[in-house]
Amino acid sequence: MPELEQEAYVALLRAADALTHAPAAMLKEHGLTPAQYNVLRILRGAGAEGLRCGDVGARMIQREPDITRLLDRLERRGLTTRTRATDDRRVVHVTISSAGLEVLGRLDGPILEAHRAQFARLSPRRLEELVRTLKLLLPPEHL
Repeated sequence: MPELEQEAYVALLRAADALTHAPAAMLKEHGLTPAQYNVLRILRGAGAEGLRCGDVGARMIQREPDITRLLDRLERRGLTTRTRATDDRRVVHVTISSAGLEVLGRLDGPILEAHRAQFARLSPRRLEELVRTLKLLLPPEHL
């Protein structure tokens, strides 16, 4: 019989896998991967100033081994723009473009509805409790 911690770990992984399917299918219809969608949302939240490339990578939900290539693909599609800092040419800032904002705007409603359907069996109180509990599992640098 598995230890309770092992059972919890497996249940969490299975739930995470099940929860990713519907949103990933929607993103695929728009030609996006979950990682690309995550970058676009990060950049929308960063505002007009954008973020340094490394800061985008640090904020990703799942670590991306090659953030540069991911950003290359988004820029080729016109969803983001990159500019070098004038005072330090090593620093590259990334911002979301109007096309990127438009794509997110089309996805916001359907993704929210998918999440509502996924968590429909939980009351708001239980959902808040779930969020608090899951945050306890994160190291401080991920909060």
